[in-house]
Amino acid sequence: MKLTRRRLFAGLAATAALFGGGGAARAVAARYYDGPVSDHFDGVRFVDRHGSPPKPFGHVLRFWTSRYTDRWPDRVPSPHADKPPARVTGPDWRISFVGHATLLLQTASLNILIDPVWSQRASPFGFVGPKRVNDPGVAFDALPKIDHVLVSHNHYDHLDVATLSRLAARDRPRVITPLGNDTIMHAHDPVIAAQAYDWHARVELAPGIAVTLIPVRHWSARGVFDRNKALWAGFVIDTPAGRILHVGDSGYGTGHHFRDARERYGPFRLAVLPIGAYEPRWFMQDMHMNPAEAVKALADVGAELALAHHHGTFQLTFEGVDAPPTALATALAEAGIPEERFRVLKPGQIWEIPA
Repeated sequence: MKLTRRRLFAGLAATAALFGGGGAARAVAARYYDGPVSDHFDGVRFVDRHGSPPKPFGHVLRFWTSRYTDRWPDRVPSPHADKPPARVTGPDWRISFVGHATLLLQTASLNILIDPVWSQRASPFGFVGPKRVNDPGVAFDALPKIDHVLVSHNHYDHLDVATLSRLAARDRPRVITPLGNDTIMHAHDPVIAAQAYDWHARVELAPGIAVTLIPVRHWSARGVFDRNKALWAGFVIDTPAGRILHVGDSGYGTGHHFRDARERYGPFRLAVLPIGAYEPRWFMQDMHMNPAEAVKALADVGAELALAHHHGTFQLTFEGVDAPPTALATALAEAGIPEERFRVLKPGQIWEIPA
């Protein structure tokens, strides 16, 4: 297949957004973390004994030279726009869906931002790559002062150094992230107050509020040669109103990580689960759940409620823009689960959950 230069860059950018393959030249020799060998770190790269190895280059090439089966429109604007309060006092949760994987959690007078991306593209390139089809559901200038930021891993649709720099300049929030990702942030902007932790580390954010990093079925990369040199994680967030499980990206596999989370850290009141970027299955199934698998994950973790994310903002894979919510509704009906138990929000919509 003959490729134009722009399509070549577009394919590289889309692949990089998902699991590396573009990025700056310094990523060639990157060593983000230097620590002791463990059951999930061999001295150079992180590994998941219950996961799958990264795709070989031939599979990557086949993926990004394939034609999209359902191209998204250039714009899919949300009718909603949120202007959060400065604080939410008391134990109630106020969750604002900013778009894709970005959420704002307000509770107990803390403002916690998860995987913040306000950039126009989820890409290592400024001129090509997955571009937003809707604006952030909260304008950056409408954000309240951010106290803490959680960044799950280093793919471009989750770790946006430009946004982290803006937050650092304005609020200097504490950034909690898995091992190695702090090096990426500090290389871009030393002012970013990043702190890196291993799986199962518990970090106190405030009295009665803490976050624990846990394994999920994924991997990491910013460039061609830095695959799995930074760790990836999900988050267990303890609050006075209950415990939240947040999964940034994860394949389902056998469901091991979800059952393990329940056994170690349950019960959960809310699970935040990804439902998008899952086609074609031959390529995506090891790193991204589809909606039916997200419903299985909800059963595995045993949460009372679930919130969907990772949908409707950046086209990273082949399913249509509305396919994830539609497929989720079907999967919930087949499992006999009411739709209000597993909610899908548009950018700018909020979910207020009383204690």
